[in-house]
Amino acid sequence: MSNENGRGCASQVPKFVFSDDLKEQEEQLSVDPLLQRFAASREKFASDHYRPLYHFVSPENSLNDPNGLCFWQGRWHLFHQGYPAEGRVHWGHAVSDDLIHWRDLPYAIYPDVEMHCFSGATLVEDDRVIAMYHGTEAGNMVAVSSDPLLLNWEKLTGKAVIPVASPDGTPLPYSVFDPCIWKKDGMYYSLSGGAMPHKPSDRKLRVDYLFRSPDLINWEYLHPFAEEDVFGLAGDDGACPYFWPLGDKYIMLHFSHMSSGKYMIGDYDTERDKFVICNGGRFNFGSWTAGGVHAPSATPDGKGGVVAIFNINTGYPTEGWDQIMSLPRTLTLAGKDELSQEPAGDIESLRYDHRHIDSLTIPANKEIVLDGIAGNAMEIDVEIDINNAPFVELNVLRSPGKEEYTKIAFAKQRGFQNWEKFIGWGASWYDSCDSLITIDSSYSSELPDALSRIETAPVFLNPDEHLKLRIFIDKSVVEVFVNGKQCVALRAYPGREDSVGVSLRSQGRDAQLVSLDAWQMMGIYQFSWSTPFAF
Repeated sequence: MSNENGRGCASQVPKFVFSDDLKEQEEQLSVDPLLQRFAASREKFASDHYRPLYHFVSPENSLNDPNGLCFWQGRWHLFHQGYPAEGRVHWGHAVSDDLIHWRDLPYAIYPDVEMHCFSGATLVEDDRVIAMYHGTEAGNMVAVSSDPLLLNWEKLTGKAVIPVASPDGTPLPYSVFDPCIWKKDGMYYSLSGGAMPHKPSDRKLRVDYLFRSPDLINWEYLHPFAEEDVFGLAGDDGACPYFWPLGDKYIMLHFSHMSSGKYMIGDYDTERDKFVICNGGRFNFGSWTAGGVHAPSATPDGKGGVVAIFNINTGYPTEGWDQIMSLPRTLTLAGKDELSQEPAGDIESLRYDHRHIDSLTIPANKEIVLDGIAGNAMEIDVEIDINNAPFVELNVLRSPGKEEYTKIAFAKQRGFQNWEKFIGWGASWYDSCDSLITIDSSYSSELPDALSRIETAPVFLNPDEHLKLRIFIDKSVVEVFVNGKQCVALRAYPGREDSVGVSLRSQGRDAQLVSLDAWQMMGIYQFSWSTPFAF
Protein backbone atom coordinates (compact mmCIF):
# COMPACT_ATOMS: atom_id res chain seq x y z
CA MET A 1 0.00 0.00 0.00
CA SER A 2 1.71 3.17 -1.18
CA ASN A 3 0.65 6.76 -0.58
CA GLU A 4 -0.26 8.68 -3.75
CA ASN A 5 -1.08 11.95 -2.05
CA GLY A 6 1.60 14.15 -3.49
CA ARG A 7 2.46 16.32 -6.43
CA GLY A 8 -0.09 16.10 -9.22
CA CYS A 9 -2.92 14.88 -6.97
CA ALA A 10 -5.19 17.89 -6.41
CA SER A 11 -7.19 16.30 -3.60
CA GLN A 12 -5.81 16.69 -0.09
CA VAL A 13 -7.50 13.50 1.15
CA PRO A 14 -4.98 10.68 1.77
CA LYS A 15 -5.02 8.22 -1.12
CA PHE A 16 -3.44 4.76 -1.29
CA VAL A 17 -2.86 2.11 -3.94
CA PHE A 18 -4.13 -1.31 -2.86
CA SER A 19 -3.20 -4.83 -3.81
CA ASP A 20 -5.16 -6.75 -6.44
CA ASP A 21 -5.43 -9.72 -4.08
CA LEU A 22 -8.53 -9.83 -1.84
CA LYS A 23 -6.78 -11.24 1.22
CA GLU A 24 -4.04 -8.62 0.98
CA GLN A 25 -6.67 -5.93 0.51
CA GLU A 26 -8.34 -7.02 3.75
CA GLU A 27 -5.03 -6.77 5.58
CA GLN A 28 -4.37 -3.31 4.16
CA LEU A 29 -7.84 -2.10 5.06
CA SER A 30 -7.40 -3.24 8.66
CA VAL A 31 -4.73 -0.56 9.13
CA ASP A 32 -5.95 2.01 6.62
CA PRO A 33 -5.76 5.56 8.07
CA LEU A 34 -8.94 6.70 6.30
CA LEU A 35 -10.97 3.80 7.68
CA GLN A 36 -9.61 4.53 11.15
CA ARG A 37 -10.75 8.12 10.67
CA PHE A 38 -14.16 6.90 9.52
CA ALA A 39 -14.46 4.57 12.51
CA ALA A 40 -13.69 7.39 14.92
CA SER A 41 -16.30 9.56 13.22
CA ARG A 42 -18.96 6.84 13.37
CA GLU A 43 -18.26 6.28 17.06
CA LYS A 44 -18.47 10.02 17.73
CA PHE A 45 -21.94 10.30 16.20
CA ALA A 46 -23.31 6.94 17.38
CA SER A 47 -25.19 8.49 20.29
CA ASP A 48 -26.89 11.17 18.18
CA HIS A 49 -30.60 10.80 18.86
CA TYR A 50 -31.57 11.32 15.20
CA ARG A 51 -28.84 9.33 13.46
CA PRO A 52 -30.35 6.15 11.93
CA LEU A 53 -29.30 2.70 13.06
CA TYR A 54 -30.04 0.68 9.91
CA HIS A 55 -30.17 3.24 7.08
CA PHE A 56 -26.80 4.06 5.53
CA VAL A 57 -25.24 7.34 6.70
CA SER A 58 -21.90 8.67 5.49
CA PRO A 59 -19.13 7.84 7.96
CA GLU A 60 -18.02 11.47 8.07
CA ASN A 61 -19.70 14.77 7.31
CA SER A 62 -22.48 14.95 4.75
CA LEU A 63 -23.46 12.94 1.70
CA ASN A 64 -25.50 13.72 -1.37
CA ASP A 65 -26.59 11.72 -4.43
CA PRO A 66 -26.01 7.96 -4.41
CA ASN A 67 -23.94 6.94 -7.43
CA GLY A 68 -23.07 3.83 -9.37
CA LEU A 69 -24.80 1.15 -7.30
CA CYS A 70 -23.55 -2.17 -8.68
CA PHE A 71 -22.90 -5.87 -8.01
CA TRP A 72 -19.31 -7.04 -8.55
CA GLN A 73 -17.76 -10.40 -7.70
CA GLY A 74 -20.49 -11.36 -5.26
CA ARG A 75 -20.80 -8.04 -3.41
CA TRP A 76 -22.92 -4.92 -3.65
CA HIS A 77 -21.12 -1.60 -3.94
CA LEU A 78 -22.69 1.73 -3.03
CA PHE A 79 -21.03 4.96 -4.09
CA HIS A 80 -22.17 8.44 -3.20
CA GLN A 81 -21.13 12.06 -3.22
CA GLY A 82 -18.87 12.28 -0.18
CA TYR A 83 -17.78 15.48 1.51
CA PRO A 84 -14.45 15.01 3.31
CA ALA A 85 -13.23 17.74 5.62
CA GLU A 86 -10.53 18.53 3.07
CA GLY A 87 -13.17 20.13 0.86
CA ARG A 88 -13.91 18.90 -2.64
CA VAL A 89 -16.49 16.22 -3.44
CA HIS A 90 -15.20 12.65 -3.85
CA TRP A 91 -17.05 9.40 -4.50
CA GLY A 92 -17.69 7.81 -1.12
CA HIS A 93 -17.76 4.02 -1.10
CA ALA A 94 -19.30 1.18 0.93
CA VAL A 95 -19.65 -2.55 0.32
CA SER A 96 -22.24 -5.13 1.40
CA ASP A 97 -22.98 -8.83 1.14
CA ASP A 98 -26.74 -8.36 1.56
CA LEU A 99 -27.65 -4.73 0.66
CA ILE A 100 -28.31 -4.02 4.35
CA HIS A 101 -25.07 -4.39 6.33
CA TRP A 102 -22.69 -1.84 4.81
CA ARG A 103 -18.97 -1.56 5.54
CA ASP A 104 -17.04 1.59 4.82
CA LEU A 105 -14.31 1.64 2.20
CA PRO A 106 -11.91 4.49 1.41
CA TYR A 107 -13.00 7.19 -1.00
CA ALA A 108 -13.12 5.65 -4.48
CA ILE A 109 -12.79 8.43 -7.05
CA TYR A 110 -10.82 11.58 -6.26
CA PRO A 111 -11.13 14.97 -7.98
CA ASP A 112 -8.14 16.05 -10.05
CA VAL A 113 -8.70 17.95 -13.30
CA GLU A 114 -12.33 18.33 -12.24
CA MET A 115 -13.33 20.49 -9.28
CA HIS A 116 -15.78 17.92 -7.81
CA CYS A 117 -16.74 14.32 -8.58
CA PHE A 118 -20.50 14.58 -8.97
CA SER A 119 -23.16 12.05 -9.94
CA GLY A 120 -22.85 9.14 -12.33
CA ALA A 121 -23.40 5.45 -12.92
CA THR A 122 -21.47 2.20 -13.31
CA LEU A 123 -21.46 -0.58 -15.88
CA VAL A 124 -20.23 -4.02 -14.81
CA GLU A 125 -18.35 -5.99 -17.45
CA ASP A 126 -16.76 -9.44 -17.11
CA ASP A 127 -13.32 -8.08 -16.25
CA ARG A 128 -13.93 -4.58 -14.91
CA VAL A 129 -16.36 -1.97 -13.63
CA ILE A 130 -16.74 1.27 -15.57
CA ALA A 131 -17.76 4.43 -13.75
CA MET A 132 -19.02 7.39 -15.75
CA TYR A 133 -19.65 10.55 -13.76
CA HIS A 134 -19.79 14.32 -13.99
CA GLY A 135 -16.62 16.18 -13.14
CA THR A 136 -17.64 19.75 -12.47
CA GLU A 137 -15.94 22.43 -14.58
CA ALA A 138 -14.53 19.67 -16.82
CA GLY A 139 -17.28 17.41 -18.17
CA ASN A 140 -18.32 13.78 -18.07
CA MET A 141 -15.47 11.50 -17.02
CA VAL A 142 -14.76 7.76 -17.23
CA ALA A 143 -12.82 5.71 -14.67
CA VAL A 144 -12.32 1.94 -14.47
CA SER A 145 -11.54 -0.56 -11.71
CA SER A 146 -11.03 -4.32 -11.69
CA ASP A 147 -9.71 -5.27 -8.24
CA PRO A 148 -11.83 -7.40 -5.88
CA LEU A 149 -13.17 -4.52 -3.72
CA LEU A 150 -13.02 -1.77 -6.37
CA LEU A 151 -10.45 0.18 -4.38
CA ASN A 152 -8.19 1.33 -7.24
CA TRP A 153 -9.65 3.52 -9.99
CA GLU A 154 -7.96 4.76 -13.15
CA LYS A 155 -9.37 7.69 -15.11
CA LEU A 156 -9.26 7.20 -18.87
CA THR A 157 -7.39 10.00 -20.69
CA GLY A 158 -7.00 11.96 -17.45
CA LYS A 159 -9.59 14.45 -18.68
CA ALA A 160 -13.27 14.69 -19.58
CA VAL A 161 -14.33 12.37 -22.42
CA ILE A 162 -17.37 14.59 -23.05
CA PRO A 163 -16.16 18.13 -22.26
CA VAL A 164 -18.50 20.65 -20.74
CA ALA A 165 -17.66 23.15 -23.50
CA SER A 166 -16.58 22.94 -27.15
CA PRO A 167 -12.91 23.72 -27.94
CA ASP A 168 -13.79 26.88 -29.83
CA GLY A 169 -16.47 28.05 -27.44
CA THR A 170 -19.40 27.55 -29.83
CA PRO A 171 -22.70 26.54 -28.16
CA LEU A 172 -23.30 22.81 -27.79
CA PRO A 173 -26.60 21.21 -28.90
CA TYR A 174 -26.69 19.29 -25.61
CA SER A 175 -25.88 19.77 -21.95
CA VAL A 176 -23.07 17.91 -20.19
CA PHE A 177 -24.22 16.76 -16.79
CA ASP A 178 -24.99 13.59 -14.81
CA PRO A 179 -24.37 10.56 -17.08
CA CYS A 180 -25.35 6.92 -17.09
CA ILE A 181 -23.88 4.16 -19.24
CA TRP A 182 -24.84 0.84 -20.89
CA LYS A 183 -23.63 -1.35 -23.76
CA LYS A 184 -25.42 -2.60 -26.88
CA ASP A 185 -24.03 -4.44 -29.90
CA GLY A 186 -20.44 -3.78 -28.95
CA MET A 187 -20.95 -0.04 -28.51
CA TYR A 188 -21.17 1.99 -25.31
CA TYR A 189 -24.08 4.35 -24.85
CA SER A 190 -24.41 7.19 -22.39
CA LEU A 191 -27.06 9.67 -21.37
CA SER A 192 -26.24 13.16 -20.21
CA GLY A 193 -28.88 14.75 -18.01
CA GLY A 194 -30.35 18.13 -18.74
CA ALA A 195 -33.29 20.15 -19.99
CA MET A 196 -34.38 21.74 -23.24
CA PRO A 197 -36.44 24.88 -23.81
CA HIS A 198 -40.17 24.78 -24.44
CA LYS A 199 -40.33 27.79 -26.74
CA PRO A 200 -44.06 28.68 -26.46
CA SER A 201 -43.89 28.96 -22.66
CA ASP A 202 -40.23 29.91 -22.20
CA ARG A 203 -40.00 27.06 -19.69
CA LYS A 204 -37.74 24.02 -19.72
CA LEU A 205 -38.59 20.38 -20.28
CA ARG A 206 -36.66 17.35 -19.06
CA VAL A 207 -34.36 15.69 -21.54
CA ASP A 208 -31.47 13.23 -21.54
CA TYR A 209 -29.04 13.47 -24.43
CA LEU A 210 -27.76 10.25 -26.01
CA PHE A 211 -24.10 9.59 -26.90
CA ARG A 212 -22.35 6.57 -28.40
CA SER A 213 -18.74 5.37 -28.26
CA PRO A 214 -16.73 2.33 -29.43
CA ASP A 215 -14.01 2.76 -26.80
CA LEU A 216 -15.28 4.92 -23.88
CA ILE A 217 -13.01 7.76 -25.04
CA ASN A 218 -14.42 9.05 -28.33
CA TRP A 219 -18.10 9.91 -27.98
CA GLU A 220 -20.54 10.82 -30.75
CA TYR A 221 -23.63 12.86 -29.91
CA LEU A 222 -26.82 11.34 -31.35
CA HIS A 223 -30.02 13.04 -30.16
CA PRO A 224 -32.43 13.48 -27.23
CA PHE A 225 -33.26 9.96 -26.09
CA ALA A 226 -36.90 9.91 -24.92
CA GLU A 227 -39.99 10.45 -27.02
CA GLU A 228 -43.72 10.35 -26.35
CA ASP A 229 -43.02 11.77 -22.91
CA VAL A 230 -46.28 13.18 -21.56
CA PHE A 231 -45.49 12.31 -17.95
CA GLY A 232 -43.09 15.12 -17.02
CA LEU A 233 -43.85 18.61 -15.79
CA ALA A 234 -42.87 21.93 -17.25
CA GLY A 235 -39.75 22.84 -15.31
CA ASP A 236 -38.43 19.29 -14.90
CA ASP A 237 -34.93 18.23 -15.87
CA GLY A 238 -33.36 14.81 -16.34
CA ALA A 239 -30.52 14.68 -13.78
CA CYS A 240 -29.11 11.40 -12.40
CA PRO A 241 -30.49 9.13 -15.15
CA TYR A 242 -30.37 5.34 -14.79
CA PHE A 243 -31.57 3.35 -17.80
CA TRP A 244 -31.99 -0.44 -17.43
CA PRO A 245 -34.21 -3.30 -18.60
CA LEU A 246 -37.22 -4.00 -16.40
CA GLY A 247 -39.09 -7.17 -17.28
CA ASP A 248 -40.00 -6.86 -20.96
CA LYS A 249 -39.78 -3.05 -20.77
CA TYR A 250 -37.13 -0.52 -19.79
CA ILE A 251 -37.08 1.98 -16.95
CA MET A 252 -35.35 5.32 -16.67
CA LEU A 253 -35.02 6.61 -13.13
CA HIS A 254 -33.92 10.22 -12.77
CA PHE A 255 -34.02 13.31 -10.59
CA SER A 256 -35.71 16.61 -11.34
CA HIS A 257 -34.36 19.64 -9.52
CA MET A 258 -37.95 20.89 -9.48
CA SER A 259 -40.03 17.85 -8.56
CA SER A 260 -37.45 15.28 -7.35
CA GLY A 261 -37.17 11.52 -7.98
CA LYS A 262 -39.13 10.15 -10.93
CA TYR A 263 -39.26 7.27 -13.36
CA MET A 264 -40.38 6.52 -16.91
CA ILE A 265 -41.27 3.05 -18.24
CA GLY A 266 -41.26 2.27 -21.93
CA ASP A 267 -39.83 0.43 -24.90
CA TYR A 268 -36.27 0.72 -26.18
CA ASP A 269 -36.35 1.12 -29.98
CA THR A 270 -32.84 -0.21 -30.59
CA GLU A 271 -32.89 0.52 -34.32
CA ARG A 272 -33.53 4.23 -33.82
CA ASP A 273 -31.92 4.39 -30.38
CA LYS A 274 -35.02 5.99 -28.90
CA PHE A 275 -36.82 5.38 -25.61
CA VAL A 276 -40.57 5.36 -26.28
CA ILE A 277 -42.35 6.26 -23.02
CA CYS A 278 -45.45 4.29 -21.98
CA ASN A 279 -45.85 5.30 -18.35
CA GLY A 280 -44.28 7.46 -15.70
CA GLY A 281 -44.46 8.21 -12.01
CA ARG A 282 -42.80 9.61 -8.93
CA PHE A 283 -40.72 8.46 -6.00
CA ASN A 284 -41.39 11.70 -4.13
CA PHE A 285 -44.71 13.49 -3.69
CA GLY A 286 -43.63 16.95 -2.68
CA SER A 287 -40.55 19.10 -2.73
CA TRP A 288 -37.23 17.26 -2.46
CA THR A 289 -36.28 19.70 0.30
CA ALA A 290 -37.47 19.52 3.92
CA GLY A 291 -36.89 15.84 4.54
CA GLY A 292 -37.89 14.53 1.12
CA VAL A 293 -36.61 11.69 -1.04
CA HIS A 294 -33.96 13.01 -3.42
CA ALA A 295 -31.98 11.28 -6.22
CA PRO A 296 -31.76 7.61 -7.25
CA SER A 297 -29.02 5.17 -8.00
CA ALA A 298 -30.00 1.87 -9.60
CA THR A 299 -28.63 -1.36 -11.01
CA PRO A 300 -30.11 -4.61 -12.40
CA ASP A 301 -30.87 -7.22 -9.74
CA GLY A 302 -30.04 -10.14 -12.04
CA LYS A 303 -33.65 -11.40 -11.94
CA GLY A 304 -35.33 -9.00 -14.37
CA GLY A 305 -35.84 -6.27 -11.81
CA VAL A 306 -33.86 -3.26 -10.67
CA VAL A 307 -32.46 -2.39 -7.25
CA ALA A 308 -32.69 1.32 -6.42
CA ILE A 309 -31.56 3.45 -3.50
CA PHE A 310 -32.14 7.16 -2.82
CA ASN A 311 -30.68 9.83 -0.60
CA ILE A 312 -33.18 11.51 1.72
CA ASN A 313 -32.69 15.12 2.69
CA THR A 314 -32.58 16.57 6.16
CA GLY A 315 -35.48 18.33 7.84
CA TYR A 316 -33.72 19.52 10.98
CA PRO A 317 -30.19 20.79 11.72
CA THR A 318 -27.89 18.01 12.95
CA GLU A 319 -24.32 19.00 13.62
CA GLY A 320 -21.66 17.17 11.61
CA TRP A 321 -24.01 15.16 9.32
CA ASP A 322 -27.39 15.49 7.65
CA GLN A 323 -28.60 13.41 4.67
CA ILE A 324 -29.09 9.63 4.75
CA MET A 325 -29.84 6.84 2.30
CA SER A 326 -33.20 5.15 1.94
CA LEU A 327 -33.53 1.42 2.30
CA PRO A 328 -32.76 -0.27 -1.03
CA ARG A 329 -35.86 -1.14 -3.05
CA THR A 330 -36.52 -3.86 -5.60
CA LEU A 331 -38.43 -2.46 -8.56
CA THR A 332 -40.31 -4.91 -10.77
CA LEU A 333 -42.89 -4.68 -13.51
CA ALA A 334 -46.51 -5.43 -12.67
CA GLY A 335 -49.09 -5.75 -15.39
CA LYS A 336 -48.50 -3.87 -18.62
CA ASP A 337 -46.32 -1.01 -17.40
CA GLU A 338 -46.92 -0.54 -13.67
CA LEU A 339 -44.14 -0.37 -11.09
CA SER A 340 -43.97 -2.57 -7.99
CA GLN A 341 -41.73 -1.61 -5.06
CA GLU A 342 -40.57 -3.81 -2.20
CA PRO A 343 -37.73 -3.51 0.33
CA ALA A 344 -34.56 -5.16 -1.00
CA GLY A 345 -31.85 -7.02 0.84
CA ASP A 346 -31.84 -9.04 4.03
CA ILE A 347 -33.73 -6.53 6.16
CA GLU A 348 -35.24 -9.42 8.17
CA SER A 349 -31.81 -10.19 9.65
CA LEU A 350 -32.07 -7.03 11.77
CA ARG A 351 -35.26 -8.03 13.59
CA TYR A 352 -35.49 -8.92 17.28
CA ASP A 353 -38.05 -8.75 20.13
CA HIS A 354 -41.00 -9.80 18.00
CA ARG A 355 -44.50 -8.70 19.07
CA HIS A 356 -47.73 -9.91 17.49
CA ILE A 357 -51.35 -8.75 17.65
CA ASP A 358 -54.14 -10.99 16.37
CA SER A 359 -57.31 -9.79 14.75
CA LEU A 360 -59.23 -7.02 16.49
CA THR A 361 -61.86 -4.46 15.60
CA ILE A 362 -60.75 -0.87 15.13
CA PRO A 363 -63.88 0.94 16.30
CA ALA A 364 -65.08 3.98 14.44
CA ASN A 365 -63.87 7.36 15.66
CA LYS A 366 -61.80 6.00 18.55
CA GLU A 367 -58.02 5.92 18.66
CA ILE A 368 -56.47 2.72 20.04
CA VAL A 369 -52.97 2.93 21.51
CA LEU A 370 -51.28 -0.44 21.04
CA ASP A 371 -49.92 -1.84 24.28
CA GLY A 372 -46.36 -3.16 24.02
CA ILE A 373 -45.78 -1.85 20.48
CA ALA A 374 -43.33 1.05 20.74
CA GLY A 375 -39.92 2.20 19.58
CA ASN A 376 -37.96 4.54 17.34
CA ALA A 377 -36.01 1.84 15.46
CA MET A 378 -38.68 -0.64 14.38
CA GLU A 379 -40.33 -2.53 11.58
CA ILE A 380 -44.13 -2.84 11.68
CA ASP A 381 -46.02 -5.14 9.30
CA VAL A 382 -49.76 -4.57 9.43
CA GLU A 383 -52.74 -5.87 7.48
CA ILE A 384 -56.09 -4.11 7.73
CA ASP A 385 -59.47 -4.98 6.24
CA ILE A 386 -60.76 -1.49 5.52
CA ASN A 387 -64.34 -2.73 5.06
CA ASN A 388 -66.32 0.41 4.22
CA ALA A 389 -64.34 2.81 6.38
CA PRO A 390 -63.46 5.86 4.30
CA PHE A 391 -60.25 6.61 6.23
CA VAL A 392 -57.87 4.77 8.56
CA GLU A 393 -54.69 5.98 10.17
CA LEU A 394 -51.73 4.48 11.98
CA ASN A 395 -49.68 6.86 14.11
CA VAL A 396 -46.05 6.16 14.98
CA LEU A 397 -43.48 8.03 17.08
CA ARG A 398 -46.44 9.03 19.26
CA SER A 399 -46.02 10.56 22.69
CA PRO A 400 -48.44 9.36 25.42
CA GLY A 401 -50.38 12.62 25.38
CA LYS A 402 -50.20 12.87 21.57
CA GLU A 403 -48.17 16.05 21.75
CA GLU A 404 -46.04 14.53 18.99
CA TYR A 405 -46.91 11.87 16.41
CA THR A 406 -46.26 10.99 12.77
CA LYS A 407 -49.40 10.07 10.87
CA ILE A 408 -49.70 7.37 8.20
CA ALA A 409 -53.17 7.60 6.69
CA PHE A 410 -55.11 5.70 4.03
CA ALA A 411 -58.11 7.21 2.22
CA LYS A 412 -60.02 4.53 0.37
CA GLN A 413 -60.86 5.27 -3.29
CA ARG A 414 -60.36 9.03 -2.93
CA GLY A 415 -57.81 9.48 -5.72
CA PHE A 416 -58.16 10.07 -9.43
CA GLN A 417 -60.17 7.84 -11.70
CA ASN A 418 -57.87 5.02 -12.83
CA TRP A 419 -59.06 4.28 -16.35
CA GLU A 420 -56.74 1.27 -16.61
CA LYS A 421 -58.90 -0.36 -13.92
CA PHE A 422 -62.30 0.73 -15.23
CA ILE A 423 -64.42 -2.30 -16.19
CA GLY A 424 -67.63 -0.60 -17.29
CA TRP A 425 -70.43 1.61 -16.10
CA GLY A 426 -72.25 -1.27 -14.48
CA ALA A 427 -69.66 -1.52 -11.71
CA SER A 428 -69.16 0.94 -8.88
CA TRP A 429 -67.42 4.09 -10.07
CA TYR A 430 -65.25 4.09 -6.99
CA ASP A 431 -63.96 0.58 -7.63
CA SER A 432 -61.74 2.01 -10.37
CA CYS A 433 -60.49 5.00 -8.37
CA ASP A 434 -57.05 5.15 -6.83
CA SER A 435 -56.81 5.27 -3.06
CA LEU A 436 -54.44 7.67 -1.32
CA ILE A 437 -51.63 6.97 1.12
CA THR A 438 -50.43 9.93 3.19
CA ILE A 439 -47.50 10.35 5.52
CA ASP A 440 -47.63 13.53 7.58
CA SER A 441 -45.01 14.97 9.94
CA SER A 442 -46.95 18.14 10.76
CA TYR A 443 -47.17 17.03 14.42
CA SER A 444 -43.99 14.96 14.57
CA SER A 445 -42.00 17.46 16.58
CA GLU A 446 -42.41 20.32 19.02
CA LEU A 447 -38.94 21.59 18.09
CA PRO A 448 -39.10 25.03 16.45
CA ASP A 449 -36.58 24.21 13.70
CA ALA A 450 -38.06 20.85 12.64
CA LEU A 451 -39.62 21.19 9.20
CA SER A 452 -42.97 19.52 8.61
CA ARG A 453 -43.85 17.54 5.49
CA ILE A 454 -46.98 15.98 4.02
CA GLU A 455 -46.72 13.38 1.25
CA THR A 456 -49.79 11.95 -0.49
CA ALA A 457 -49.38 9.28 -3.15
CA PRO A 458 -51.84 7.28 -5.26
CA VAL A 459 -52.10 3.52 -4.83
CA PHE A 460 -54.68 1.27 -6.45
CA LEU A 461 -56.22 -1.50 -4.36
CA ASN A 462 -58.76 -3.90 -5.77
CA PRO A 463 -62.18 -3.67 -4.08
CA ASP A 464 -61.57 -6.78 -1.93
CA GLU A 465 -57.84 -6.19 -1.34
CA HIS A 466 -56.66 -5.61 2.22
CA LEU A 467 -54.35 -2.74 3.08
CA LYS A 468 -50.85 -4.09 3.81
CA LEU A 469 -48.18 -1.77 5.18
CA ARG A 470 -44.50 -2.39 5.89
CA ILE A 471 -43.37 0.52 8.02
CA PHE A 472 -39.72 1.17 8.79
CA ILE A 473 -38.96 3.63 11.60
CA ASP A 474 -35.33 4.52 12.14
CA LYS A 475 -34.70 7.42 14.52
CA SER A 476 -35.36 10.30 12.07
CA VAL A 477 -36.75 8.52 9.02
CA VAL A 478 -40.05 6.76 8.33
CA GLU A 479 -40.52 4.69 5.16
CA VAL A 480 -43.85 3.08 4.29
CA PHE A 481 -44.30 0.39 1.62
CA VAL A 482 -47.93 -0.10 0.58
CA ASN A 483 -49.08 -3.48 -0.80
CA GLY A 484 -45.84 -3.75 -2.79
CA LYS A 485 -47.16 -1.01 -5.07
CA GLN A 486 -46.10 2.30 -3.58
CA CYS A 487 -43.66 3.81 -1.12
CA VAL A 488 -43.68 7.12 0.78
CA ALA A 489 -40.95 8.37 3.07
CA LEU A 490 -39.89 11.41 5.06
CA ARG A 491 -37.68 12.58 7.91
CA ALA A 492 -39.25 13.15 11.34
CA TYR A 493 -37.57 14.60 14.45
CA PRO A 494 -39.55 14.08 17.67
CA GLY A 495 -38.32 16.35 20.44
CA ARG A 496 -39.62 14.20 23.29
CA GLU A 497 -37.94 11.03 24.55
CA ASP A 498 -41.34 9.37 25.03
CA SER A 499 -42.48 9.82 21.40
CA VAL A 500 -42.25 6.11 20.61
CA GLY A 501 -45.85 4.85 20.72
CA VAL A 502 -48.09 3.39 18.01
CA SER A 503 -51.85 3.82 17.59
CA LEU A 504 -54.68 2.95 15.19
CA ARG A 505 -57.85 4.81 14.28
CA SER A 506 -60.72 4.28 11.84
CA GLN A 507 -62.90 7.21 10.80
CA GLY A 508 -66.64 6.95 10.26
CA ARG A 509 -66.97 3.15 10.31
CA ASP A 510 -65.27 0.20 11.94
CA ALA A 511 -62.26 -1.39 10.26
CA GLN A 512 -60.70 -4.73 11.09
CA LEU A 513 -57.06 -5.30 12.04
CA VAL A 514 -56.22 -8.67 10.49
CA SER A 515 -52.76 -8.88 12.05
CA LEU A 516 -49.86 -6.75 13.20
CA ASP A 517 -46.26 -7.82 13.69
CA ALA A 518 -43.57 -5.53 15.09
CA TRP A 519 -39.86 -5.93 15.68
CA GLN A 520 -37.15 -3.82 17.18
CA MET A 521 -34.28 -3.37 14.72
CA MET A 522 -30.54 -3.80 15.23
CA GLY A 523 -27.93 -1.41 13.90
CA ILE A 524 -25.78 -2.11 10.85
CA TYR A 525 -22.58 -0.24 11.65
CA GLN A 526 -19.26 -1.55 12.86
CA PHE A 527 -16.53 0.85 13.87
CA SER A 528 -13.57 -1.12 12.55
CA TRP A 529 -12.72 -3.29 9.55
CA SER A 530 -12.48 -6.38 11.71
CA THR A 531 -14.56 -9.09 10.00
CA PRO A 532 -13.05 -10.08 6.66
CA PHE A 533 -15.00 -11.40 3.72
CA ALA A 534 -14.94 -15.12 3.04
CA PHE A 535 -12.29 -16.02 0.48
